[in-house]
Amino acid sequence: MKTLQDLQKLRDEAKKRVSMREGDVRYRVLVGMATCGIAAGARPVLNALVEACAKEHYDCTVTQTGCIGMCTYEPIVEVLDQDGKKTTYIHVDAKKAVEILESHVKNGILLEAYSLQ
Repeated sequence: MKTLQDLQKLRDEAKKRVSMREGDVRYRVLVGMATCGIAAGARPVLNALVEACAKEHYDCTVTQTGCIGMCTYEPIVEVLDQDGKKTTYIHVDAKKAVEILESHVKNGILLEAYSLQ
């Protein structure tokens, strides 16, 4: 960082990341990041969700959480709406994660094929 513009760019990027975690949004997307989730591949899922949200500006926050309690279904992504309704998606990979954002968060259509019924 050599200029004031570099510092402002860094500040703007940090503010964008914070607003994705804490903003006033329609959906909250949680990724199970306990040991079992990480071992099953949750880190690429989290990265894909964060990158897609930053690029497409979905109306959601993406955060990591601890153990969800269903280790055999990891990686797990939970989508909570403003009314508190929770949808749990199981065996999620990075590609499925982006599909979940596109269908559920953007269009309001649950992906039953990936969800826990």
